[in-house]
Amino acid sequence: MGFEKGITRIAVLISGGGTNLQALLDAQAGGRLPRGRVALVVSDRKNAGGLARAAKAGVASAFVSRKDPGRLVEILRERQIDLIVLAGYLSILPGEVIASFRGRVINIHPALTPLFSGMGFYGLKVHEAVLASGMKVTGATVHFVDEGVDTGTIIAQRPVPVLDGDTPEILQARVLETEHALLTDCVKALTECRVRAKNGKAWVEE
Repeated sequence: MGFEKGITRIAVLISGGGTNLQALLDAQAGGRLPRGRVALVVSDRKNAGGLARAAKAGVASAFVSRKDPGRLVEILRERQIDLIVLAGYLSILPGEVIASFRGRVINIHPALTPLFSGMGFYGLKVHEAVLASGMKVTGATVHFVDEGVDTGTIIAQRPVPVLDGDTPEILQARVLETEHALLTDCVKALTECRVRAKNGKAWVEE
């Protein structure tokens, strides 16, 4: 298989509907990811709605059980993936994958880490916790993935206001819009330069 020179091949890992995946696909179709291509979508759930989005966009996809990390590494290597994006991927990424793609795996989290992050903070649970805390600002974070849960070096964060009358569902929808924009911006930046994590900070490799 021939691949385009100078193009970053992206794998997006999902567990659900894939709206962040769709944001990347739309950016690619609109010419806003000139140096990146979504080359593979992997789901840890056979019926994930994001798989249909991949099929519609003509992107290769696969179901890989969370119990088979070796297969995940294998398929990522087969497709010559340069950058892995966790976009609503609810499994803990196996250490084997992190070790094999060190500094090339990022995650989008629906809060301003380290707040409301770690084990148990996913989906509506994040927004329920934000509202229960009484905080007036939440947001979205893109970070590198390490062996912890939501502990990797932060690449970028973007705030989102918490408004009077918000329910978890309303707040989730508002944060999700910011997630889409932030993730697209970060993926674009990562495909246009070599960004790595060092000493707890994101830095550009010359």
